[in-house]
Amino acid sequence: MLTGKQRAYLRGLANTMETILIIGKGEITDNIIMQADTALTARELIKAKTLETSAYSSREAADIIAEKCGADVVQVIGSKFVLYRMNPDEPKITLPKVKKK
Repeated sequence: MLTGKQRAYLRGLANTMETILIIGKGEITDNIIMQADTALTARELIKAKTLETSAYSSREAADIIAEKCGADVVQVIGSKFVLYRMNPDEPKITLPKVKKK
Protein backbone atom coordinates (compact mmCIF):
# COMPACT_ATOMS: atom_id res chain seq x y z
CA MET A 1 0.00 0.00 0.00
CA LEU A 2 1.36 3.38 -1.01
CA THR A 3 1.31 6.49 1.16
CA GLY A 4 0.27 9.88 -0.17
CA LYS A 5 3.88 11.03 -0.31
CA GLN A 6 4.95 7.93 -2.27
CA ARG A 7 1.99 8.33 -4.64
CA ALA A 8 2.94 11.97 -5.27
CA TYR A 9 6.54 10.95 -5.96
CA LEU A 10 5.41 8.28 -8.46
CA ARG A 11 3.00 10.72 -10.15
CA GLY A 12 5.93 13.07 -10.68
CA LEU A 13 8.00 10.30 -12.27
CA ALA A 14 5.09 9.23 -14.49
CA ASN A 15 4.52 12.78 -15.70
CA THR A 16 7.20 12.54 -18.39
CA MET A 17 6.60 8.88 -19.29
CA GLU A 18 5.18 7.68 -22.58
CA THR A 19 1.98 5.63 -22.64
CA ILE A 20 2.99 2.03 -23.27
CA LEU A 21 -0.27 0.12 -22.79
CA ILE A 22 -3.49 0.87 -24.65
CA ILE A 23 -6.87 -0.67 -23.83
CA GLY A 24 -9.13 -0.72 -26.89
CA LYS A 25 -12.58 -2.13 -27.49
CA GLY A 26 -13.24 -5.64 -26.30
CA GLU A 27 -12.32 -7.38 -23.09
CA ILE A 28 -9.14 -7.05 -21.06
CA THR A 29 -7.51 -10.24 -22.31
CA ASP A 30 -4.76 -12.42 -20.88
CA ASN A 31 -2.46 -10.87 -23.49
CA ILE A 32 -3.03 -7.36 -22.09
CA ILE A 33 -2.47 -8.64 -18.55
CA MET A 34 0.74 -10.36 -19.69
CA GLN A 35 1.99 -7.16 -21.38
CA ALA A 36 1.26 -5.12 -18.26
CA ASP A 37 2.92 -7.73 -16.02
CA THR A 38 6.05 -7.84 -18.19
CA ALA A 39 6.25 -4.03 -18.36
CA LEU A 40 5.80 -3.71 -14.58
CA THR A 41 8.59 -6.21 -13.99
CA ALA A 42 10.93 -4.35 -16.34
CA ARG A 43 9.99 -0.75 -15.45
CA GLU A 44 8.05 -0.86 -12.15
CA LEU A 45 5.97 2.14 -13.26
CA ILE A 46 3.80 2.18 -16.39
CA LYS A 47 1.33 4.59 -17.96
CA ALA A 48 -1.68 3.22 -19.81
CA LYS A 49 -4.63 4.63 -21.72
CA THR A 50 -8.17 3.50 -22.44
CA LEU A 51 -9.62 4.43 -25.81
CA GLU A 52 -13.11 5.93 -26.15
CA THR A 53 -14.25 2.68 -27.77
CA SER A 54 -13.25 0.66 -24.71
CA ALA A 55 -15.98 -1.09 -22.71
CA TYR A 56 -14.15 -0.05 -19.52
CA SER A 57 -13.62 3.30 -17.88
CA SER A 58 -10.04 4.16 -17.00
CA ARG A 59 -10.73 3.46 -13.31
CA GLU A 60 -12.25 0.04 -14.08
CA ALA A 61 -9.39 -0.96 -16.38
CA ALA A 62 -6.78 0.24 -13.87
CA ASP A 63 -8.41 -1.69 -11.02
CA ILE A 64 -8.74 -4.91 -13.05
CA ILE A 65 -5.17 -4.85 -14.35
CA ALA A 66 -3.73 -3.85 -10.96
CA GLU A 67 -5.56 -6.69 -9.22
CA LYS A 68 -4.44 -9.31 -11.74
CA CYS A 69 -0.83 -8.08 -11.77
CA GLY A 70 -0.51 -7.39 -8.05
CA ALA A 71 0.16 -3.69 -8.68
CA ASP A 72 -0.98 -0.43 -7.10
CA VAL A 73 -3.03 2.18 -8.96
CA VAL A 74 -1.06 5.40 -8.58
CA GLN A 75 -3.31 7.77 -10.49
CA VAL A 76 -6.27 7.89 -12.86
CA ILE A 77 -6.83 11.07 -14.85
CA GLY A 78 -9.22 11.16 -17.79
CA SER A 79 -8.41 8.27 -20.12
CA LYS A 80 -4.94 7.63 -18.65
CA PHE A 81 -3.81 5.73 -15.59
CA VAL A 82 -0.54 4.85 -13.89
CA LEU A 83 0.34 1.54 -12.22
CA TYR A 84 3.26 0.68 -9.92
CA ARG A 85 4.69 -2.61 -8.73
CA MET A 86 8.11 -2.93 -7.10
CA ASN A 87 10.47 -5.45 -8.68
CA PRO A 88 11.68 -7.51 -5.69
CA ASP A 89 14.79 -8.77 -7.53
CA GLU A 90 16.06 -5.54 -9.11
CA PRO A 91 14.31 -2.42 -7.72
CA LYS A 92 14.69 0.56 -10.04
CA ILE A 93 12.65 3.16 -8.15
CA THR A 94 13.42 4.13 -4.56
CA LEU A 95 10.28 5.35 -2.83
CA PRO A 96 10.36 7.99 -0.06
CA LYS A 97 10.47 6.35 3.36
CA VAL A 98 7.39 6.20 5.56
CA LYS A 99 7.84 8.18 8.78
CA LYS A 100 6.82 6.31 11.90
CA LYS A 101 5.07 8.23 14.65
